[in-house]
Amino acid sequence: MNTSKSNAFSGVLIALLFWACQEPERFVTEKPEETRFTKITLIEKLDEPMELEVLADGRVLFIERKGKIRMYEPETGTAKDIGFIDVFYESEDGLLGLAKDPDFEKNQWIYLYYSPVGDNHINRLSRFTLLNDQVDMESEKVMLEIPQFRGCCHSGGSIEFDSEGNLYLSLGDDSTPFESDNYNPIDERAGRPENVDAQRSSANSNDLRGAILRITPQADGTYTIPKGNLFPEGTPKTRPEIYVMGNRNPFRISVDPMNGNLYWGEVGPDAHQDSLGRGPRGYDEINQAKGPGFFGWPYLIADNRPYWHYDFEKQESNYEYDAKKPVNYSPNNTGLNELPPAQPAFIWYPYAASDTFPQLREGGRNAMAGPVYYPDLFPKTEVKFPRYYEGKLFIYDWMRNWIFTVTMDENHNLVSMEEFMPSTVFDKPMDMQFGPDGSLYILEYGTYWSAQNDDSGIYKIEFSAGNRKPIAKAKADKTQGAAPMNVQFSASESFDFDENDVLTYEWDFSGDGSMTSAEENPLFTYEKPGTYQATLKVRDLEGLEASASIEIRVGNEPPQVAIEWPENRSFYWDNAQVSYEVSVQDKEDGILGEGIEEENVQVNFMYLPEGFDRVEASMGHQQEDPVQVIGMNLTAKSGCKACHAVSEASVGPSYKEVAKMYEDRADASVYLKEKIINGGSGVWGERLMPAHAHLEEGVIVQMVDYVLSLSPNAQGKKGKSMPLKGKLDFDAHSKQETNGTYIFTASYRDKGANEIDPIFRRQQLVLRNPLMPAANADEFQGAAKANHQNSRLVKFTEDNSFIMFENIDLKDIHKLVLSIDPNRKSGWIEVRSGGESGELLGKSEVLSNDLRPKNHKGKWFDVEIALRQTENPDDLYLIFRTETGVDIWNSFLLNTVYFAQK
Repeated sequence: MNTSKSNAFSGVLIALLFWACQEPERFVTEKPEETRFTKITLIEKLDEPMELEVLADGRVLFIERKGKIRMYEPETGTAKDIGFIDVFYESEDGLLGLAKDPDFEKNQWIYLYYSPVGDNHINRLSRFTLLNDQVDMESEKVMLEIPQFRGCCHSGGSIEFDSEGNLYLSLGDDSTPFESDNYNPIDERAGRPENVDAQRSSANSNDLRGAILRITPQADGTYTIPKGNLFPEGTPKTRPEIYVMGNRNPFRISVDPMNGNLYWGEVGPDAHQDSLGRGPRGYDEINQAKGPGFFGWPYLIADNRPYWHYDFEKQESNYEYDAKKPVNYSPNNTGLNELPPAQPAFIWYPYAASDTFPQLREGGRNAMAGPVYYPDLFPKTEVKFPRYYEGKLFIYDWMRNWIFTVTMDENHNLVSMEEFMPSTVFDKPMDMQFGPDGSLYILEYGTYWSAQNDDSGIYKIEFSAGNRKPIAKAKADKTQGAAPMNVQFSASESFDFDENDVLTYEWDFSGDGSMTSAEENPLFTYEKPGTYQATLKVRDLEGLEASASIEIRVGNEPPQVAIEWPENRSFYWDNAQVSYEVSVQDKEDGILGEGIEEENVQVNFMYLPEGFDRVEASMGHQQEDPVQVIGMNLTAKSGCKACHAVSEASVGPSYKEVAKMYEDRADASVYLKEKIINGGSGVWGERLMPAHAHLEEGVIVQMVDYVLSLSPNAQGKKGKSMPLKGKLDFDAHSKQETNGTYIFTASYRDKGANEIDPIFRRQQLVLRNPLMPAANADEFQGAAKANHQNSRLVKFTEDNSFIMFENIDLKDIHKLVLSIDPNRKSGWIEVRSGGESGELLGKSEVLSNDLRPKNHKGKWFDVEIALRQTENPDDLYLIFRTETGVDIWNSFLLNTVYFAQK
């Protein structure tokens, strides 16, 4: 046999055997579970972080808006300052953009886009050199300077490189939206401020603002123009740096490293409604440029929905703009009159739910574009993202705190979107990029704009195709009490996502290693008063571990607050009057009249109009003022915290500043309510507060009461307390003609003991109207909420589906009255307590259209279910069972549930 041929054959055989023995790549077409991704905190408590760059060794360069250039070092887990630029950082200016040179490992060059201090109102793109991990400020090479109207908005500033070494820089239109009622700013009147007309910037081919530039940096600090930009070099009345124009505020951009497609998030205007004669409501956009182009602003938005040319002098609408032939005849335009055809947005969505992209939800919006992922660009590591995400674009929204991945076809057209890690909290994601190991680094700005946020930080998301870290869950049956104090600890809720893994446990009861246990659920006695940090560490078979901690305070027993209430503790009935009595006792303080003074016990009774849910009513456990806490919760839920903080000014003034300004104004509540509903500007400068007409009026009233309660004269004052014994009238709902909620609260804060802080305890009754929409249930299985004529109903879509109401007191409740529409289906409803197979309290007859009363008009009719009495409140399950079948198209419908006494 020929030896060379034999060796060659042997080599091929060995290669084939090696290939056959390799484990096949996982998660190529199969979507990985969210549990295979781990979000790791690298560093937090940053000061307005803006952009980041991950270096080859895992260090992270990032910038903060007030001028700091910083470097995170994974070996120490800390960040050091490596440079500082004195910047103008009012409004939306400051240190805005950062990128490292494609050849950074050799030349140590970085590029910064910033707003230099001084009277020359410009923003600047410069290159700097790092020396020994410090920015050499003398090395600055000024590449480009762009005029910027200061004190307003829309600065842009994102920097990215493509695979050809071209630098992209995004620039906003620096035009105010407030002078044009949040439609397109095209005010051409003479003598007006220049920033009321975006035709001088975004629609101006001879201006760089409102554009994304593409240039090629040179070694001497200058740049050249690559071929293929929007306007060839030498074209009159144009700037050759422009790659795409017609943008409002392209705040975060990315470039596909494989095909050069450009993506950006476009922050849109605030108009809530379409206007005949002005144009469409506001939309945010995700845009894609496969080549150079004009993207519509300020003439078109979204999928090329046209604005009108509006004469601000005559207040007349003249004509709609044409996407195929947009023209710019503004006297403020120094460029071409005829512009390229407008390109529609890739993805677009308004404040309200989007008809086209409903998965993007509704509310405040601030669209941004992240990277396109390609696994083959990264070495084989244990943490890089799987091939399932190959070629997908990551987009995110700063206000809505979500991340979506966008799937495209071979022509890079949109196919579908799906949310990435929907159960994970992202707090104002500001920038993201894949690191050298294929993991995703995310820069989060934190809750408030223009503020140092403790919840800001840099995070890293790693993927695991194999063994995953365990999840540690530590519980204790009590965390406060007198010494000696027995505590039953439990790690039983700890788990591992990998089915065959086995966990071991390590408890440290004191936090210093002196008192430990290896049991899963140990009992431990704290003999001496003090504050202890009990820590649980769990470890899997491969040594991966996770930990959780519980603070234990020994030396002060919590007070006991009780409410004697002879009536039903879940519902109220019309014009009822209920007797009550509050009692308090405390191991260290004593009892009422003997150590506990009556004036230190707070008793409150209040009514919340319809529109407040039970979560809002239940409030935070450690808060003493129910009115303040409800308003605080509603204010946070409304999204206002993105622009307002309690103590520090952000986009708008702090709540305390507002409260102080209006504390002596008699009509403050009415004035502020109208201001929130309608929006406006002028009181706190040029910034516009958008209208919040989508909020319930009752919600706004509670928000205003909360804000006004923060004035200096209101601070430290306890609300007026009721007597500890008396009678309550339930008549407010009939006076206001609403089916709201009553809240009765009794609370006491003890005096503290053995150097342990005072403990606050509260008992609360949340009493609802007995006529409840079925869609207000707390849990749904096999049932769906649906809309019908401005109300909501429940569809039972499968056999044994159910809805559940939490913690219902059935005292004196003898039957349920259900408003139903069988919808040509039949079945029966069982009422059970405690679970799906819990105690049977009642069962309906077979329900069908045959039971509909003769000559009955309308969709709904009532049926009754008699109930057995129970002693204690419990979860109540309404279970639908059928022998004829239901599905999502032909469902059994339930409208309301009435808890009847007779």
